[in-house]
Amino acid sequence: MRFCDKYIERRSRTHDQMVQAARSGVQNIVEGSQASGTSKKMELKLTNVARASLEELRRDYEDFLRQRGLPQWDRNDPRRTALIDQRPKGVEDVSQWARDSKQGECGRSGHSGRSGRNALGSEPTESTMSTKSTYPEIIANGALALINVASFLLDRQLASQAKSFLKTGGFTERLYRERRKHRSS
Repeated sequence: MRFCDKYIERRSRTHDQMVQAARSGVQNIVEGSQASGTSKKMELKLTNVARASLEELRRDYEDFLRQRGLPQWDRNDPRRTALIDQRPKGVEDVSQWARDSKQGECGRSGHSGRSGRNALGSEPTESTMSTKSTYPEIIANGALALINVASFLLDRQLASQAKSFLKTGGFTERLYRERRKHRSS
């Protein structure tokens, strides 16, 4: 929401779409977790909706970069890796990472734990040490990195939920088996 309020026209459809996609991703994860006790099918459905919402949000960030002629960072970019390695707990951690990236400090000594090396263990390049990147570029690429991590984790969760559902069924299936067992005894 902070990104959209700062870099996307508030009255635009894109602003609304990005905020709603982010909100939907979070809310459907929560709702799916709550539904897991009574309906594995609903849990799976809501987790899949969350995954789809994050995919929509990812596309919007990619479009934001492309439409403004800003680069989308390679998956091995040291700034991106530094953010993922940091495991930010909240928006303030991401904001600090963005400031460090803007100052060219991500991957430098004191930030990666290796003197003079970036987060990948190689010498920093001029492009990764540059302070020419803009905050919109840095923040959009950071959001993409975090969305990719969340999407990866949701894909794993979906696979696990599907496997569990196939193996044991949901609440309704278990209840039906118990009713049949009770009737036959």
